[in-house]
Amino acid sequence: MIDLYTAPTPNGWKISIALEELGLPYTVHVLDLQAGGQKPADYLKINPNGRIPAIIDHEAGGRAVFESGAILLYLAEKTGRLIAADEDGRWRAIQWLFWQVGGLGPMQGQANVFFRYLPEKIELAIQRYQGDTPALRGDGRAPERDALSGGG
Repeated sequence: MIDLYTAPTPNGWKISIALEELGLPYTVHVLDLQAGGQKPADYLKINPNGRIPAIIDHEAGGRAVFESGAILLYLAEKTGRLIAADEDGRWRAIQWLFWQVGGLGPMQGQANVFFRYLPEKIELAIQRYQGDTPALRGDGRAPERDALSGGG
């Protein structure tokens, strides 16, 4: 059984989607980010960064894993699914995972925050993040699912 600590955000949904795709049993613990639900000392023992998502894998002795990319890689390796078995395919998938967690995800997140949620509209930030997001997606190289998982 896995405990998933998350919130209703794109970053948190990634792990829920992976757990569902893999058919792994899990319990969701929703953290209220607006109320600082990711900052109490007991949660910081699971994720010292004080962010979501994080998991505890009770089948692995209570192993805690945090950061969406690390969790996705952990779940892929735990199950032997969602990542290619051959070395070239594995590294291709890891590169695209890092592209998502280090580039596309943060840029889209910032574009959304500056455009939708801040009371003061900072036009330079909006232009930057909304401009960077299509550039990250736009060269046509983002792989299809089968290519990522080693099927093509």
